[in-house]
Amino acid sequence: MAKKRGKRKAAAGDVATNRRASHKYELLERFEAGIELQGSEVKSLRDGKVQIGDAYASIEDGELWLRNAHIPPYEPASMENHDPERPRKLLLHRYEIERLIGRLQRKGQTLVPTRVYFKGPRAKVELALARGKEQRDRRREIRDRDIQREVEREVRHRLR
Repeated sequence: MAKKRGKRKAAAGDVATNRRASHKYELLERFEAGIELQGSEVKSLRDGKVQIGDAYASIEDGELWLRNAHIPPYEPASMENHDPERPRKLLLHRYEIERLIGRLQRKGQTLVPTRVYFKGPRAKVELALARGKEQRDRRREIRDRDIQREVEREVRHRLR
């Protein structure tokens, strides 16, 4: 019987995940940050409507901002809705931001959101300090995965 090819479910409590980030980048270190949201954005998040595939985080004037994250308007709040593409302030301790400033000055490193989730009543973003992968690294990773799959298949076949 063939496997069901549906949309892969996110982990429990996750609102959105950015699986593409692990393919495009080498994830070096992860951070948890709070998000400063408006009321209609929280409602939209609770409905599971957020897209972080193209999002990134940047530091401006000593503050951390989430850019290009799309949180669609909440339909019942039509009069007082938010701009879906607006930059959102991320909340981290000052020493964490200063540490990130030093790390981001290194060539080729960036901050990408890997998932959005609720921790109690608060919305959180998991950020990863990442370095871009080259095309050959991606190909090598795919080749290694295929070899591993073949080895596992052969072991299962021999155990029969």
